Amino acid sequence: MKAINYLNYFFVATPIILITIGLFTSSELACFGFLFTILTGLFQLIFGIKMLIDEPDDKNLQAYVNGVIFFFLLWPVNAFIMHFEFIYFLLFIIPIILAIYFSIITYKKAYQ
Repeated sequence: MKAINYLNYFFVATPIILITIGLFTSSELACFGFLFTILTGLFQLIFGIKMLIDEPDDKNLQAYVNGVIFFFLLWPVNAFIMHFEFIYFLLFIIPIILAIYFSIITYKKAYQ
């Protein structure tokens, strides 16, 4: 579990570092940082589902997966049906909250 925690640190810190360096040097590193967030989300989604399969009674993992499902259902519903501008703001914030929540879950499990 500690390996997953360290991998999570890598996947969360890399886009932050790339975006920060890209903003200060006006290079393309900021674009690479934003693209790397896709890999971060993919890593967290895969390992979140794997951890839920291993421990189906964990309430924190259930809440994380439910949050991911909510995000992916809200996105097309708002795009094709509702068209609320406020929900687009939520669609930007929800992945950040989910990434922080998954990081907390992996930290707690690594140091139990």
